[in-house]
Amino acid sequence: MDATVIAGIEIPSTSPVFLTVVGIHVLLGLTCVITGAIAMLSEKRSGRHPRNGTIYFWCLAGVFLTMTGLAAVRWAQDYHLFILGALSFAAAYFGREARRHRWRHWIRLHIVGMPTSYVLLLIAFYVDNGKNLPIWKELPPVTYWLLPAIIGIPLIVRALLWHPLTRQPDELE
Repeated sequence: MDATVIAGIEIPSTSPVFLTVVGIHVLLGLTCVITGAIAMLSEKRSGRHPRNGTIYFWCLAGVFLTMTGLAAVRWAQDYHLFILGALSFAAAYFGREARRHRWRHWIRLHIVGMPTSYVLLLIAFYVDNGKNLPIWKELPPVTYWLLPAIIGIPLIVRALLWHPLTRQPDELE
């Protein structure tokens, strides 16, 4: 199979259509990483947090759509990336809907859903690209799956336990 190498990362195609979809996928993914981090680190009030969270969500939808197309043409090699992408988007959708519709315990549900989608996004990135990245390529492949979760899950638990918004009485949620 012919491949294209960009910045040391092998892309398993020379098709202009495939490469264009990969380019869009990468731009959307980078936007997710940046806007997701800004949303998580911003004060939880109107303005920066919801604006970046919304951008994150819609770019993640784009990542999921482009990833679905890329995985479909290489299903045997990439089905696990489709599963990670579907779980990531499902978690973000769940977190967003909990907030938009003010479900009971919506704050906690939002805190679980949105960062879980971010962790799954990072896992998918490292599983797909870790073997080509400095430092990461020296690590065993299981690290690509585990390290984002080992770092992300305790941060999610910390937010659930210590964030002031989770301490509101149920009737205010």
